[in-house]
This record gives sequence, C-alpha cells and structure tokens, in this order.
Amino acid sequence: MKITVVGAGNVGATVAQRLVDRELANEVILTDVVEGMPQGKGLDMLESTPVLGSDVKVVGANAYDETANSDIIVITAGIARKPGMSRDDLLATNAGVLKSVTEQVAPRSPKSIIIVVSNPLDVMVYVALKVSGFERNRVIGMAGVLDTARFRTFIASELNVSVEDVQAFVLGGHGDSMVPLVRYTSVAGIPLTEMMAADKIEKFVKRTRDGGAEIVSLLKTGSAYYAPSAAVAQMVEAIAKDKKRILPCSVFLKGEYGMNDVVLGVPVKLGKKGVEQVVEIKLTDSEKAELNKSADDVKANMAKVKFS
Repeated sequence: MKITVVGAGNVGATVAQRLVDRELANEVILTDVVEGMPQGKGLDMLESTPVLGSDVKVVGANAYDETANSDIIVITAGIARKPGMSRDDLLATNAGVLKSVTEQVAPRSPKSIIIVVSNPLDVMVYVALKVSGFERNRVIGMAGVLDTARFRTFIASELNVSVEDVQAFVLGGHGDSMVPLVRYTSVAGIPLTEMMAADKIEKFVKRTRDGGAEIVSLLKTGSAYYAPSAAVAQMVEAIAKDKKRILPCSVFLKGEYGMNDVVLGVPVKLGKKGVEQVVEIKLTDSEKAELNKSADDVKANMAKVKFS
C-alpha cells in the first residue's frame, strides 16, 4: 500500500504521522509546494519509525513524480479558515488548488482512491471528481466521520460515558446545514432521547454544526487538524484493510435519498474499492427536509465552480 498525502501543513502532516503510527502503508509520500517542508517533516517522521516499530518508508517531495502509482491519495491542500470565515469563503481559492492538484496526481495514479479533506469539503469532492474523471466510488470526502466524532464527543462528555459506547450519524453537507440524526444516536444501544433531555440534545447538535468554527476561534491562526486527521486515518484503514466499515462520507449521489448530481454526506460501506455501497436509511419528513436544505446549500456552491 502506497499512500500520498498532498499538503504538508498541520492537517496533512498529522495525517501522514497517523498513517505511519498505525502502519497503514508500506510507503507514505508527503508533498507540498513549500520547498523543504515536506522533506523535513517526512525525514522527522521516518526517524520516528524505529521507536514506533513501524516499517513505513516516508518520502517528502515538492514535485508529483514521487506520487506515481499510489493506492490512496489524501488531498489536504488549500488555505485554512481564519476567525470569521465560513468554509464557503474558501471556495474560490481552494477550488483552484484542488483542480491543480488533481490534474497532477490523477494521471500518475489512475487506479487510486482519492480522499478529499480540503474545504468547502463537499464542493471540493465535486471538483476532484470532475477533474480526475474517476468513478464516484473512488472520490470520497472526509466530513461525516469528523462531524460524527464531534457529536459523539459532546454526548460522551455530558453523560460521563465512554466515547466507544456512543454511536451516531451526522449527514448532509459539511457546514452550517449538516444534519446530526438524533433518532439514530444511541449509547450502548440505548436511544439518546432516553438518556438526555431534548434541550441538551439540541445544544449539542448546534455545537456540532459550529464545531470547526469553535476551534478556529480558539486557535486564531488556523483550523482543526487532530480530529480531522484521525477521521482520515479511520477511512484509510477501512479501505486498506477492506474492513467494509459503515461510515458517513461525502459522495456524489445518483438517485440515492431522492437526490441527483450533488455531493453529500451519507452512510456508505467503505472497503478496498472505496465506496462499495451507499446505505439508504429511512428518514422522517423533517429529517428529509433538513437533508434537502443541506443539499440545496451544497448545490448552490457547486454552481459557482468554473472548470474552463
């Protein structure tokens, strides 16, 4: 397994380190346009492998030739959010970055699976899909795993229970209109509604939607990277080990949930072929309305992207 991580900033470098720590690849390529940065971080990671007992080769590069024949490509490149910015504010700049990166990596690794992390996430998945020409099952967005992790964190903390016992799904676009599905949220199989008052649940739904902005406002000079990188590592593991995990990921929909030609976070089966199935779960009328609203928001931003 050869994995390329494009972008050696906080997110990309932390993704690469997690892949090395968990020995999820034989070779990790870390690329970035900044001269020396991927090489320095790559060497530092490589020198950690004897301590970790992890036989992973780590290579830093500024060009893309080293990425050839990658099995998985993780794209984290682009500008990060600053206080007061929404994810959508990044659209114009990061769409250009995604186009450029995809044009370089896709021809060199035509059989690869692309995992997109750059924001605005759902639109960037659309850009990578269009530019690469790959089948939709091989271009996947990391958002639902992260948003769900945030929701699970808040619930576990409030109830003082293990995060392992909290199960949840957050669907929709990765933004203010994401849809945490309270009805499908449980603690050790017990419905959340039986363990927490409705007003508390709504508080954590809102905090989940604002989860990225909360961290941006605290950091002031950057955005989240520990939790996003952990989410990427879980997705990579599901693909690399063909685990058939059911995880919420951003994917281009073709009729599922009654939607067409939009990238949206939904439950999928993740294995060695990428998205092996889009899992359709029953939604109430109000949940459908929320998901449709989220899809409309994403479509509006998708329409802003120009490919000529």
